[in-house]
Amino acid sequence: MVAFEEILRTIGEFGLFQKLLTFGLTFQYFLIPIFFCSFLFIESDPERHCNTDWILRADPNLTTDEQLNLTLPREDDGTFSRCRMFVPVDWDIGAIREYGLNETTGCNNGWVYSKTLYDATIVTDFDLVCDKSTMVEVVQTVFLFGALVGSFIFGPIAESYGRRRTVQLPVVLSLIFAIVAGVAPNFYIYIVSQFIVGVGLSGYRINSVVLATEWIGVTQRSFAPCLAQISGALGKCAMAGLVYAIRDWRIVQYVLAGGQAIVLLYIWWIPESARWLLGQGRIEEAHKFIHKVATFNKKKIPENLLEDVTGEQQVHRGGIKSIFTSKVLVKYLFIVSFAWFSVNLGGFCLSLNVGKFGLSIFLVQLLFGVSEIPAHLLCIWVLELIGRKKSLISILLTGGFVCLLTVAFPQDSTVAITVLVTTGRLFFNWAGSVCVLYIQELFPTSVRQTAVGLGSIAFRVAGLLSPSLNMLATYYWFLPIIVFSSLVVVSGVLVFLLPETCNKELPDSTAESEGNRNLTTKKAGSDSNVDEHNSSKSTKL
Repeated sequence: MVAFEEILRTIGEFGLFQKLLTFGLTFQYFLIPIFFCSFLFIESDPERHCNTDWILRADPNLTTDEQLNLTLPREDDGTFSRCRMFVPVDWDIGAIREYGLNETTGCNNGWVYSKTLYDATIVTDFDLVCDKSTMVEVVQTVFLFGALVGSFIFGPIAESYGRRRTVQLPVVLSLIFAIVAGVAPNFYIYIVSQFIVGVGLSGYRINSVVLATEWIGVTQRSFAPCLAQISGALGKCAMAGLVYAIRDWRIVQYVLAGGQAIVLLYIWWIPESARWLLGQGRIEEAHKFIHKVATFNKKKIPENLLEDVTGEQQVHRGGIKSIFTSKVLVKYLFIVSFAWFSVNLGGFCLSLNVGKFGLSIFLVQLLFGVSEIPAHLLCIWVLELIGRKKSLISILLTGGFVCLLTVAFPQDSTVAITVLVTTGRLFFNWAGSVCVLYIQELFPTSVRQTAVGLGSIAFRVAGLLSPSLNMLATYYWFLPIIVFSSLVVVSGVLVFLLPETCNKELPDSTAESEGNRNLTTKKAGSDSNVDEHNSSKSTKL
């Protein structure tokens, strides 16, 4: 039986179709960072005071200073309390001036905000201050929990229902609930919408790159995950500029929904993975898509090539059981998932602290995005030059040690710390790209999406834990950095136990995955088979 990779070499490993497919699937990654705007670009403790307009009923001509002096208690440092007010009374203004007010209460009528960096944020719209100040962290956690749930849902079902449907549905969910978040009248509707958006984005991320990769030939396979990360980096730059120009989080949500609508228009034209269709025994559908791609790439398919490739095609049924009954696959899953967990824990800890490095939040966010672009461009070249294994080991160890260097600087060294964490985060994102590609190449088609889903669960658990890990900074500012950097270094050491997958064909069965080191040798005759078909058979579409 001839390998599916031979079909890709015949119809084009990275032709016009694959380029358009990759661009279409990775454009959504440009929008994904913007979904974080509403709970990243905030002032967690804005200038404010309780709304005390009740006293204007006694004297509507009071100046602002008089109103605050009569209705607000003062802190020990002489400033007005930002979380307490005097209990409203039904007295005339003369009595209030003469006797004064002593009994205090919380801000029952909301707050008045001043000197804010933004026109509107979830903090000011939903009054997430004082006793509700921890709700911003709750939003972050709920969003990331939604992403975790999305990994549980959309990873395994992609094996049964295909890659295409599990890419389309998340786009619909993200569009609908981006709009719902923008019009949310209260915090509860907003937080539910963020949970569902997290589910959708996670489902899209774990399925889109797999769909693109399964249509790309062995020599260009690193393009899909690396271009997805480049698109995400550009999105981070755009996010900084967008929020700098539009300081209202609700308007940003509407702009985001417009971008999602564009994705929704073309996502229905994305084809299913022919490799997955063949694995499910749906030969005719696979043939149809293969012929369409060949026509699009202006290639001719040798007569009987498809019959030779698929005539002996076996239907491979996968699932979680197939992974956990193989010691080799369990080892692969643990190591890659642990590396993915570690870099994402570090990446999210740094991202969620984007406004706490002492420099402008817009500048730091822009630096995060700009610094990633050359790294991911370089990633494409490095992955093919030295392979997946050496790349991942060097990236993990370098990123971990760079972040550990921040401990050597005092907390007020804002420039040095920003440079180091930006560099470390660059390596973490780079490692994430390699992990996405590596896990696809280690696992067979029958369980590839399940493996990516399980790895993504570890990835999402790390994101879920990152707000809690950041809380350790209240004891010592460098504790979170020491924890996630150490984990990254350990994961880099564990990667030594993985095989190399560069220039090896994607495995279609568990047996091929377990014999990964020999895949190239076993299938080495593929090129000669193509030449033989081209020379001895007539060609037709």
